[in-house]
Amino acid sequence: MNAVVTPIARALGQIDDRVFLKVLAQSLGLSALVFFALHAAAIGIVHGILAWHGPLAWIADLLGSVAASALALWLFLPLAAIIASLFLDPIARAVEKRWYPHLPPAAGASILSQVGVSLALGVRVLLLNIAALLLVLLLPGPGLLLGWAVAAYGLGRGLFLAVAMRRMTRTAAEQVYGAGRWTVLAQGAAMALSATIPLLNLLIPVIGTAAMVHVLDRTVARMGPNAIRLTGPGG
Repeated sequence: MNAVVTPIARALGQIDDRVFLKVLAQSLGLSALVFFALHAAAIGIVHGILAWHGPLAWIADLLGSVAASALALWLFLPLAAIIASLFLDPIARAVEKRWYPHLPPAAGASILSQVGVSLALGVRVLLLNIAALLLVLLLPGPGLLLGWAVAAYGLGRGLFLAVAMRRMTRTAAEQVYGAGRWTVLAQGAAMALSATIPLLNLLIPVIGTAAMVHVLDRTVARMGPNAIRLTGPGG
């Protein structure tokens, strides 16, 4: 139980960190821009297609706005995954500075690599969300739980690998994931649940990344000194 609760507890305990607050402000800004852009696009499309006037135009605007809000909420999880990856490195460094000062600096990925990882993670979670939606529609009862499990897997695994690849190869990151799979998925389940709660879902990019840094350290330590170690530049 400690392996599941401790990472999230430590991440929440560091929420007042200046780096955390800065990233939270940046992610909120990006989320707001995406949300309002989605609203404007939906309303513009409705206007362009229907070209109505008077009360009908007002009703169309209202329906378009409601639809855009629903779409924005449904897309929040993949958007949160992308945002988390974009700001992953500063959050991970802040966690390591406080909890693991003995670690050498990580070999920071290039901007292009970070964007690639972010987009890949976001697309993966989006596709899993589509699968989850289909499950909910086809199996209204069990589908809800299955959809949550699918989202937990996509967000947990993707975010963990992104954190791990700061300090090791993809192959090594997959090996560590295999060793700590259930702990990783437990964090993903908590994040997937949080994504359905307004305001709390805004913390996912920060708290999720920080929690995965703790999961990575605990998993590598449990694997033993002869398995995989957390390296710095060139490692």
